[in-house]
Amino acid sequence: MRQADFVIVGAGSAGCAMAYRLSEDGKHSVIVIEHGGTDAGPLIQMPAALSYPMNMPMYDWGYETEPEPHLGGRKLAAPRGKVIGGSSSINGMVYVRGAPSDYDHWEETGASGWAYKDVLPYFKRMENWHDGGQGGDPTWRGTNGPLHITRGPRTNPLFKAFVEAGRQAGYHTTDDYNGYQQEGFGPMEQTVWKGRRWSAANAYLKPALKRSKCDVVRGLATRIKIEDKKAVGVEIERGGKTELIKANREVIIAASSFNSPKLLMLSGIGPAEHLKSHGIEVVADRQGVGQNLQDHLELYLQMAASQPVTLYKYWNIFGKALIGAQWLFTKSGLGTSNQFESAAFIRSKAGIKYPDIQYHFLPIAVRYDGQAAAEGHGFQAHVGPMRSVSRGSVTLKSANPKDAPKILFNYMSEEKDWEEFRNCIRLTREIFAQDAFKPYVKHEIQPGKAVQSDDELNGFIKEHVESAYHPCGTCKLGAKDDPMAVVDPELNVIGVENLRVADSSIFPRVTNGNLNGPSIMTGEKASDHILGKDLLPASNAEPWVSPNWQTSQR
Repeated sequence: MRQADFVIVGAGSAGCAMAYRLSEDGKHSVIVIEHGGTDAGPLIQMPAALSYPMNMPMYDWGYETEPEPHLGGRKLAAPRGKVIGGSSSINGMVYVRGAPSDYDHWEETGASGWAYKDVLPYFKRMENWHDGGQGGDPTWRGTNGPLHITRGPRTNPLFKAFVEAGRQAGYHTTDDYNGYQQEGFGPMEQTVWKGRRWSAANAYLKPALKRSKCDVVRGLATRIKIEDKKAVGVEIERGGKTELIKANREVIIAASSFNSPKLLMLSGIGPAEHLKSHGIEVVADRQGVGQNLQDHLELYLQMAASQPVTLYKYWNIFGKALIGAQWLFTKSGLGTSNQFESAAFIRSKAGIKYPDIQYHFLPIAVRYDGQAAAEGHGFQAHVGPMRSVSRGSVTLKSANPKDAPKILFNYMSEEKDWEEFRNCIRLTREIFAQDAFKPYVKHEIQPGKAVQSDDELNGFIKEHVESAYHPCGTCKLGAKDDPMAVVDPELNVIGVENLRVADSSIFPRVTNGNLNGPSIMTGEKASDHILGKDLLPASNAEPWVSPNWQTSQR
């Protein structure tokens, strides 16, 4: 029987961070259970090849949603990493902490000790920040952590045109959206170091595995073994056999917003009636398990370019081969960036407390599946609201651990979501109409100039909106007396001892921006809770205060 002090299920963003921190002092043994395999190979490590690994079964669980009733019955892809590093090994490598007010909202709703002042020290501990001479206040950033954070070179003129167009449209600019001021147009940050993807596996897990007391066991976690309301280990299946990995102190689930609630329910923790319907004995009736599912949706607004300054010139077999060879042999050139090098966070209208729209700018018109626009040279802005009010769920299809969970986001189920997306499109059109883009804009590819009315925009949204792949919320963090909370503020599963959950599933509400950074922060903070350490003190930096902009910034 394999055993360790701590058994972590999932070698993803949070799981890797915990493996590193829990084994750091050499006193505690750690086993990480991971169903996926190695992250070796150029396609998963080259930043510019980001569209490939999330479409490869060897790296991705291959989940999809149920038919979404408010999107015409469309099934949307729901990728999650099945590889060491988890989704940090197949994501777009964008690094965003989230807005300070996100975490203050968490605390206000019952997540005591998770306000921005509480999580900021963990963001700083995990970061090794390199601004590339592009600005930012280092007092708000960390410079000695395992996670390298860099900025692309922004040599393409379209990156600067996007930021200047935002300024011309009346919005703020920001040198560092992860520093004092998230709001505004400015450079985007990425988890790339020395030309390669800097995943949680590269940053945390591989260094941890060099220690004698940290190991990875490959296998499919099928159930948490619970005795007398205490977690004592994890049952896994590998090689056609079931094995028990014993936890001498604790089991920590960090298996994603899809697989963490699935594993809890397979283990008898979840809504009692749902568990009974699948013949699963109820250990703890927690109604919130699998509920509160959230995500960010986004649209691409694409423009045809009047000049051949976009990446389309490389969108052919010879161009891709050239970029790939340059990256493979020298770790230089276009292959070293995810090409998301400018971004923006803005408020949609007056009266909004803090930004509620995010932009990623890309100097080519292309879809996530790698299909370029038929127009040829073009560019696009990915845009979407940050705080959708729609909620979905993750439930069991059966009691068979090999069956995928049933995922229904219930996207666009509230009228407010449609209103916000129409506003996103209209605001983006205003930005592309500014003088900064006039040397580069030929015409609008999509939605297209003819799509103007609310009904026409709704039709475009219904057909084209896509997930930004930021699922969270299915094992909600909250007060112990919250009937929908799954874990308490120290991430203990309510109703079961020696069991915690620590990944994006614990987020009470989705944060502003991409979720890899907050997921790693969760693993960092969870480690101190687990070890019973005094939590890191609040930052010495002046407490963040929302700028007093009561009216529109324009």
